[in-house]
Amino acid sequence: MTGKTGRTSLTIVLAAGEGTRMRSSLPKVLHPVANQSLLAHVLSAAPKGPGAALAVVIGPNHQSVADEVARVRPDAKTFIQRERLGTAHAVLAARDAIAPGADDLLVAFGDTPLISAETFEHLRAPLKKGAALAVLGFRAADPTGYGRLLVEGDQLVAIREQADASAEERAIKLCNAGVMAFDGHKALSIIDKIGNANSKGEYYLTDAVSIVRDLGLEAVVIETSEDEVRGINTKAQLAEAEQVMQARLRKAALEAGVTLIAPETVYLAADTVFGKDVTIEPFVVIGAGVSIADGAVIHSFSHIVQASIGKKASIGPYARLRPGTSLGDGVRIGNFVEIKAAVIEAGAKVNHLSYVGDAHVGEGANLGAGTITCNYDGFSKHKTEIGEGAFIGTNSSLVAPVKIGKRAYIGSGSVITKNVPDDAMAVERSQQTTREGGAKRYREIKMRSKTPKA
Repeated sequence: MTGKTGRTSLTIVLAAGEGTRMRSSLPKVLHPVANQSLLAHVLSAAPKGPGAALAVVIGPNHQSVADEVARVRPDAKTFIQRERLGTAHAVLAARDAIAPGADDLLVAFGDTPLISAETFEHLRAPLKKGAALAVLGFRAADPTGYGRLLVEGDQLVAIREQADASAEERAIKLCNAGVMAFDGHKALSIIDKIGNANSKGEYYLTDAVSIVRDLGLEAVVIETSEDEVRGINTKAQLAEAEQVMQARLRKAALEAGVTLIAPETVYLAADTVFGKDVTIEPFVVIGAGVSIADGAVIHSFSHIVQASIGKKASIGPYARLRPGTSLGDGVRIGNFVEIKAAVIEAGAKVNHLSYVGDAHVGEGANLGAGTITCNYDGFSKHKTEIGEGAFIGTNSSLVAPVKIGKRAYIGSGSVITKNVPDDAMAVERSQQTTREGGAKRYREIKMRSKTPKA
């Protein structure tokens, strides 16, 4: 191959297919793996930065897909494919993005969530050496149904679809992943030459190989793992991709120094952030938007979503941290405790059987078992503020909006509806009455009125 340098500009065309076999009203590429959409994974892996232009081709009436593109990659432009006439037709829907003729053109798909940024870079590498086309291939455990990559030496000769392959060609395990890199200055003229490939009048990118060779140009194969290019078309394939992704995330966490006592039982999100010396016990679920600082321990059966956890905090077992939770250093959240949209400052304790929502809890405060912040009146949410060092007795209800002062003391069983000043004690409960012998008399009355069984 002839050497080339200075290839800095890039156009990426990403086709976001519909996938009717998902049996879902949700567009295929919006189904999640590790709490991120299939599309978000690919968009995140696609090259970015100066010189990179990203174009995403979507079907008509898919505003939700366009919204996801804008959320993940605001730099991207979306194009509509009005008719579904094959992969080449989808790419040409982004003609306006391709026409300027960037140095390289990458073509990928929105349903391959396991593809990596490194793979995209590897695929571009042959273009720097003079290739007009690089095709991503993989060695399939079972190649049935895949197009086979026919090579001679280091050259790609053809892509043969299963239906057209000879018995000898069907034995080939090197398969087409569908992802391609074109010399951007030649890409549009190559793709424009793709004619009707079958009786349905559809246009397939696979024909680009023969066109490139007819033009006397070079086509090559870059290999990757089968997992990397798993396409998702069914819920079963979605589950398989989830397994692969979870294995990747667990491995990365372990290599980063996180202690996973039973890794196979822990569920992670793609954006989970760990500090040093974090310990995760078995059967923990971590959703999107979670950061866990140094030395924190997450005990078994806890569920955490969109929350930040401070250094040396202890969570669970059986704790639930909902969106908007922020826990300071050394905070203790115990068993069967739910926290939502609340800030718990350093050293505070909510050890068992409590709900704290829409609240701010000061440093060193202690909330006893059964403490409830009554944050919703049936119409609006209201805030509870608990000062530093406050003690909330067992089975107390704090009816928001309400403020509990610093170092205040709330007697057990209280329903607090008014603000409590600093260092004050508040007790709200009915006076206890004790009737000697009352239980015995009650039982006797009940026994006399009880109807004997027939």
